[in-house]
Amino acid sequence: MRLLVARCSVTYEGRLGAHLAPGVRLVLLKADGSIAIHSDSKAYKPLNWMSPPCAVVHRDGTILATNPKGESLEITLHEVLHDTAVELGDDPGLDKDGPEAELQQLLAARVAALRDDLVLVRREFPTDIGPIDLLCRDGDGRAVVIEVKRVGEIAGVEQLLRYQERLDRDPQFSPTTGMLVAQQIKPQARVYAQSKGVACIEVDLAQLRGDSDADLKLF
Repeated sequence: MRLLVARCSVTYEGRLGAHLAPGVRLVLLKADGSIAIHSDSKAYKPLNWMSPPCAVVHRDGTILATNPKGESLEITLHEVLHDTAVELGDDPGLDKDGPEAELQQLLAARVAALRDDLVLVRREFPTDIGPIDLLCRDGDGRAVVIEVKRVGEIAGVEQLLRYQERLDRDPQFSPTTGMLVAQQIKPQARVYAQSKGVACIEVDLAQLRGDSDADLKLF
């Protein structure tokens, strides 16, 4: 991974146009080909990014990333303050603890309990912003992105939508549908999820541990 701190400006061209005026930012260039541009605020969300697969070309004072969809991200470096590269190696992945991890494991073994036409593609499906809890296909072959939480809140819905946005860039998965699964889903999260077309399912962990089909509640 290359970490570049620079005063830079950024121009994105693709589904829409976007421009960042000159400012000091952190640019992450990862070994998988992705680029993320961060400020010293906005929490963990990048200001702009380019997901793999993309081609990255370094020219004098610029970094240009393009992808097969015709999108481009051009970073103009006005002043480089820090530039370093670190070899991170293979990551072992995230191991969740407690009821949420158990819930995810149980659902991976019986995704048809959520909907009878679902087939598991992979648990912990990797993306550049983190692993998707469960990636499935429905009876029509459509990709279903499932986020598993102990308590479903608005933050969980937003996380799910970010995963969908990433997969919707890939023709082999687009268009995706989303599903939030939790032992309890807060009313505000349910309303927000419904406004975004995300299905909400509450599950009983104790029943999932048993032999009979869980009594799931679909909203």
